[in-house]
Amino acid sequence: MRPLISAALAGLLLLLATAPASGDGQPVVLGDVVKKKIKKGRAFVGTVEPVRTGEIDVEAAGFLEKLLVEEGDHVDANQEIAHLRTTTLEIRLTAAKAQLKLREHALNELKNGSREEDKQRARARVREAQSDETTAEWKLQAVEKLRRDKQISEEELRDAQREVATAKARREALEAALALVLAGPRPERIDQATAAVAVQAAEVAKLEDEKRRHTVKAAFAGFVIKKHTEVGAWLDIGEPVVSLVGLDEVDVVVPVLEDAVVHLKRGMKVNVEIDALPNPNLQGEIHRIVPTADRRSRTVPVKVRVKNVVSGKSVLIKPGMFARCSLAVGVEREALLVPKDAVVLGGRKPVVYVYDAEKQNAAPVPVTLGVAEGDLIEIEGPLQAGAKVVIRGNERIFPGSKLRPVDGR
Repeated sequence: MRPLISAALAGLLLLLATAPASGDGQPVVLGDVVKKKIKKGRAFVGTVEPVRTGEIDVEAAGFLEKLLVEEGDHVDANQEIAHLRTTTLEIRLTAAKAQLKLREHALNELKNGSREEDKQRARARVREAQSDETTAEWKLQAVEKLRRDKQISEEELRDAQREVATAKARREALEAALALVLAGPRPERIDQATAAVAVQAAEVAKLEDEKRRHTVKAAFAGFVIKKHTEVGAWLDIGEPVVSLVGLDEVDVVVPVLEDAVVHLKRGMKVNVEIDALPNPNLQGEIHRIVPTADRRSRTVPVKVRVKNVVSGKSVLIKPGMFARCSLAVGVEREALLVPKDAVVLGGRKPVVYVYDAEKQNAAPVPVTLGVAEGDLIEIEGPLQAGAKVVIRGNERIFPGSKLRPVDGR
């Protein structure tokens, strides 16, 4: 029994927390029912159409390895839809990255110059060559003296002279090698190595882009309405994988008579009724007035953009549904209007809550919506100009609950 008692206690605490206080009353913001001249609304019928439709094609040729969606699934923008086989491409990309790394190491080696150990080794070889040259010169001097005394032959003198020349040439060669070690690589070699790295990096980028094109992604958020292929099929560039339809927003396309369309402009608020919905009353606005008229009917297509009613991963407003739109295209007349926030669209018929100052509460009054006028909307119902209606807090009003008007600024 303890779990049942705990659940009941939790429900009671929740009810007490959400109920309005009996002392000051529930705070609400009030607005006025006003009477003013507006253009008479005329009802036009239209059809719901999706804002976006399109086929999602492949950017590369290959075998379809994975198909991640089914018809009816909802996908987000840039969501992965399918994968083409990339086995050979992965091998080529791995090799290209290894070659790039090798060329980068070669470039760094040139940029870093000779190591200190190499410099010390080159200097030691120069000192050794200098010592050999000095020894050869001393030997030549001794041979020349012996030759003058005619104790050795001319051939032995020439051998000693060749040894000096050879030692000198070796010393000069090693000094030149030391100078190269100290100076480091030529700028041209560094430029060549830099260019080789850039070429290989471009090859890697090319292969990575090719790999990216083997993944098919959704171009926009929407629903999969058709699959054009299956796993294992070969696809050429440009072949479709699926068809998508975007339904987060929809357009009600209304053919408006040519004498009425001149009164419309983009951005005008429109009351939309779709009888197939549980709550048929919606608010939209004119998104496009197509600048061409049908020659037979003399009507101009007007697109009224409506935010769809999303329920989980599905939507309530579907393409092809019948809709009625009230457009301000008639002659001017006096009408009652209330702030748009006063209208509660939760039921089969819109209502506004009319405030009673004496009783300090509000009663729901069913109304029929007409045309929109800025932040106001036309209503028809048992109301009078000057009456107060709840424009903020009306979604939390309970029957008989005490209300406390507050400043809405």
